[in-house]
Amino acid sequence: MNKIYILVLCLCCAVSAMMADTYNNEKEVMNPTDANIFGHVVDKATGEHLPGITIILKGTTIGTATDDSGHYMLKNLPEGEFMIEVSFIGFKTVTKKITTGKGKTQELNFELEEDLISLEGVVVSANRNETKRRLAPTLVKVLSPTLFEKTNSTTLAQGLVFQPGVRVENDCQNCGYSQVRINGMEGKYTQILIDSRPIFSALAGVYGLEQIPANMIERVEVIRGGGSALFGSSAIAGTINIITKEPIRNSGSFGHTISNLDGSGAYDNNTTLNLSWVSSDNKMGAYIYGQNRYRSAWDSNGDGFSELPKLKNQTIGFNGFYKTGAYSKLNIEYHHMEEFRRGGSGMKLPPHISEDPELNGMGEVGLVEQLQHSINTGSLKFNVFTPNQKHNLSLYASGQHIHRDSYYSAYGRTTDFTGVMGAQYLYSFDKCLFMPADLTGGIEFSHDDLDDRATDRLKYRDAALKEDPTATGQHLQELIEKYTPASLHQIINVWSAYAQNEWKNDKWSFLIGGRIDKNSIMGKAIFSPRANVRYNPTADINLRLSYAEGFRAPQAFDEDLHISNVGGARVSIVRDPNLKEERSRSVNGSVDWYHYFGDFQVNMLLEGFYTKLSDPFVLSAPVESENGSLVQTRSNGSGAKVYGSTLEGKIAWRNKVQIQAGITVQRSVYDEPEEWSADKEHLTDTEQHSDKILRTPNLYGYFTASYTPVKPFTIAFNGNYTGRMYVPHLLSEVNGTADVLVKSPDFFELGAKLSYDFKLTAAMTLQLNLGIQNLFDSYQNDFDKGATRDSGYIYGPGTPRTYYAGAKFSF
Repeated sequence: MNKIYILVLCLCCAVSAMMADTYNNEKEVMNPTDANIFGHVVDKATGEHLPGITIILKGTTIGTATDDSGHYMLKNLPEGEFMIEVSFIGFKTVTKKITTGKGKTQELNFELEEDLISLEGVVVSANRNETKRRLAPTLVKVLSPTLFEKTNSTTLAQGLVFQPGVRVENDCQNCGYSQVRINGMEGKYTQILIDSRPIFSALAGVYGLEQIPANMIERVEVIRGGGSALFGSSAIAGTINIITKEPIRNSGSFGHTISNLDGSGAYDNNTTLNLSWVSSDNKMGAYIYGQNRYRSAWDSNGDGFSELPKLKNQTIGFNGFYKTGAYSKLNIEYHHMEEFRRGGSGMKLPPHISEDPELNGMGEVGLVEQLQHSINTGSLKFNVFTPNQKHNLSLYASGQHIHRDSYYSAYGRTTDFTGVMGAQYLYSFDKCLFMPADLTGGIEFSHDDLDDRATDRLKYRDAALKEDPTATGQHLQELIEKYTPASLHQIINVWSAYAQNEWKNDKWSFLIGGRIDKNSIMGKAIFSPRANVRYNPTADINLRLSYAEGFRAPQAFDEDLHISNVGGARVSIVRDPNLKEERSRSVNGSVDWYHYFGDFQVNMLLEGFYTKLSDPFVLSAPVESENGSLVQTRSNGSGAKVYGSTLEGKIAWRNKVQIQAGITVQRSVYDEPEEWSADKEHLTDTEQHSDKILRTPNLYGYFTASYTPVKPFTIAFNGNYTGRMYVPHLLSEVNGTADVLVKSPDFFELGAKLSYDFKLTAAMTLQLNLGIQNLFDSYQNDFDKGATRDSGYIYGPGTPRTYYAGAKFSF
């Protein structure tokens, strides 16, 4: 703990020193110079003025956005020679040089060309610094708000599936637990970041993909493979970086969407609110967002037990900035989420009554999984750099607190606090040995305090007395302890340091770096290296090759904090006392080609990936414990490898037609067969083992398409394909028959959306939309029934055919 205090003190001293230095160096800038720039921004093809375009004075924190008429003005600028950069999603970035002078007002106008395949967009996930995606050392894919809107994706989980190599799978018939798989690897191999900070804890990861509303997201950056190792050792399959929205100009929106599940009485209502405010001098701003979602439980097979849980979700948050000077900026972000979810039977009754056949009115045993979450997340970042852009220092702190009340056949409580603080320094060389380079280094400390325990002493007392009705005193207490699940209290502190140097120009990029982590539950520090090469033989071709190593510490993961049910008994996970860290080595290579054919823009991508896992964490088949529940043990396996390739293409014609599609072919196998079933009665030892990494199809893909015949009207289509895969079905626990590895059918989900924008005034727009998701109702049709079902026997699309309609008012 003393180390934490020392780090906090050091960061505070550093901030104070930088603030003082910034103040002393910027006295002249703070005084009015009456050096002004004004102008307009128009679409080069149509001549139409463009509102909301970002305009910044490079090398400073000074910036603004065009108003509703497409005009802008920058006032009281520092004197000197600067580059003005104009950018917006869907357009090529334009820069112009200008010299400002005291008392001098100048006009500077811009014409922007469309960049519908987003090659010029800025990303931060490739090297922890802002870089044009086309010149990034690692391949970075970006999900924009436009994609979320065209696919009617109201949460992060719904939008992620429209990326090559990325799947979001549902793993629980009761509570709707989902996880993301990148390149076929389970969710625990993916590092999820919020504004580049690793505060997405194991507990947050259980339901977090569905808890992040789309209207708080500016963009999502996805890196497949281990090329983002500097963000954390767990970035083995890849990294998902959620960039939250920042204020750009005064604006707002209010929307509501209502969805119906397959024509039934189950509805999903989603309401969103967004407000953006920026001061007249552009020195401060705030972005406020909110979401309220309510979804009814849905029963697919009419057995009285839900396949989709009931959901109530409310989110409110803000993202603000204050420019302490022309070369320094303070950012703050905070959001709060409240969520209730419940699956199973007897939705209107308390959980323990719903399960009791004498009280629930059904005369048979019920099944309930119920959770309530209260989540607070916040971050603070101070960024300062020099006028010549040689030095850049960032100091940051982020935290997340989660409180969860749960019912998994008994009541429980879980709390988790995750905190991250650190500093990052960037120095830009005009020439380092043989070409320009950026040197990045930093230190980081993360703390996670997780406490998970059962609180239903009455239920465990009843179980004890059922075994021995005469038990009293110490004997009764021992029986109660026998039936009470073991609590989990895990405190993990991780000290990290990282450094990398990237030599780069328009043709080449060479990056060498590494990260060292000392995890408090491990006796040694572990070094994870990284190397990347980018080569552009022509302006239209990017060749990339990357190598990275990573590890996972033997700690609790997402699935440890999710409880499933099989045969009416809860299934929990424990760790082997001899569990050691898992290591990985990843290689990724890609060819990225893009070209302009007149009004057509085309992009083709071919990527290959290979990951070798040493001592991978594997779960045993569920076996009955002493207290009657089922337990899976996590231990180290023999080894595994995941390899394959992804092909993706984009084509855009003006702003009329856009088509994007991707397909992934892969294999995921263990070096030696691992146990998936404990059914010794019906299966041989060989049949109980498999060398396949289960729940992973060898083929999957997606597409999106949109057509805008006239500007207010858009027709959009989307689709997802999931190939066949092996899924375990633990029938020995359900009905006493043999466990079986089921090869699932393949699925294709097709969606369509129509939207029309009504221009109410020059600054106000009303959009009406309607559509359908999973048009052909491609959905699992062999769910288990009743309270003894195997809740983990679920696969395929997350929702059935769904109809929706919505309205959105923007100003």
